[in-house]
Order: sequence, then structure tokens, then C-alpha cells
Amino acid sequence: MSGRLGGSRTAAGLLAAAVGCAVLTGCGSGGDGMQKADTNLTPQVRSQLAAIAGLGQGRSTVVTASGASVDVYSAPTDNQPSSTLASPNENGVKRVFLVQAKMPGWWQVLLPVQPNGSAGWVRADQVSASETPYRLVVSRSQHLLRVLSDGKQIAAESVAIGTSDTPTPGGRFYLMELLRPPNPNGAYGPYAFGLSGFSTSMSSFDGHKPVIGIHGTNEPKMIGKDVSHGCIRMTNDAITRLAQTVPLGTPVDIIA
Repeated sequence: MSGRLGGSRTAAGLLAAAVGCAVLTGCGSGGDGMQKADTNLTPQVRSQLAAIAGLGQGRSTVVTASGASVDVYSAPTDNQPSSTLASPNENGVKRVFLVQAKMPGWWQVLLPVQPNGSAGWVRADQVSASETPYRLVVSRSQHLLRVLSDGKQIAAESVAIGTSDTPTPGGRFYLMELLRPPNPNGAYGPYAFGLSGFSTSMSSFDGHKPVIGIHGTNEPKMIGKDVSHGCIRMTNDAITRLAQTVPLGTPVDIIA
């Protein structure tokens, strides 16, 4: 990356916690063999994040399920939840949400469900909150992924995106999962992030929901082109640095 990200994990980077076997659009064959990335959040990291909370601009709040499930409400005035999401999810990953708004006792969050952009309210007593200074911006026309910290660009990397038939969807998403493919030199590289969004041109992929991801590749010559089923491809060095730096819950804005 230009403005190269460091290889050591920052306090916020250690939030890129354990993930499981989700199937990403064009990012694996049934998820077989995907392993958890061993980057669990420690009490020391929680303390460091608490110390920096509220400082500077460009920070986002992330909430993580603290129990076995999270109730989702259409409005904080509702008496009954509209849905309930298990935690860990089907891939063994704690539920993580990007916060959109707050009111006493409640967080409004983006949901990792279809359709893209779905939001709901969760009770503050069912989640724990932290902050991240990071944000990813993917420009499809420029084939460029930019990494911002506190609103300032710290890195940029060329990427491949979806084809005209299977385009990379635009909108605001967040990093939901981090996968470690069984073969780091395979089609998906050493790491693959699962986003909270889904393909808008495919109803399924290998019999699973068509989750969009950001991952490495064994075809670096295709970087900068429209070649995927909707996923965002980076070089293996770039995805490794990204996985070691940004936490789950980091917002991802995919623009034109």
C-alpha cells in the first residue's frame, strides 16, 4: 500500500477477532477448511480503546454481542423485537454491528442481513461498545481502496472488483468477519474479510447467501480490473497488512 500500513497489530487492529466459515461471493468453495484468525481482543486492548474513545474526528462506534443472542427492534419504542440474531453466528463468530445512532439504552445499527442497508435498534444491555478510528473507502471507477484513520488517508491500494454482470454493490457496509483460507497461496489469499453486504445480482453462491468480501488473490495481474463475482480483490501483501490493522466493525464505503 502507498502510505504502507505497519505489520505489527495496533490496539484497534487487535479487534479483528475470531471468525469462521462464511461463504463469500467468489471467495471460496463452500467455505471448506476456513479457519479462525487468531486475533482475539484482550482486556489491555479494551482499556486502550476506552482511553482513546471520543478523541479526534472520523471515529465509529462498534457494538459486539455480550450474550448468546441479540434482539433487533424496528424502533426503540417497540415492545417486541422484530428478529433475534444468534451469537456466535452460524460461523462461530460473535455478532458485531456498526452503530448509526444512539439514544439512552439503545443503539441503532447496520444489520448483516438482506437487503443491503438494513438497520435496526439493539438494547445497550445486550452489547458492549468500542470505537475504531478506521474507515475503508472503495472507489469502483478508480479500482482503489483507501484506508483512513481519524479521517486522514494512511494507505491506498489498487483492487479488482465485480464484472458488469456481477457488480460490486455500492453503499455503506462494515467488516463482519475475517477468514483464513486453508491455502494462503490459493484463489483467496491468506485472508478474506466478509462484509455485512450481499450481491445484488446473485440470489446465492454455492448454495449459500452471496456475501460480499475483501480478500487476497493468486492472480495479481487481474488487480485493477472488473473480474470478480462482486468481491473486492487485493494483493496478498495488502490484505495481510489490512487484516493486521483494521478491526471488525470498521465501516466500508463502496462508492462509484
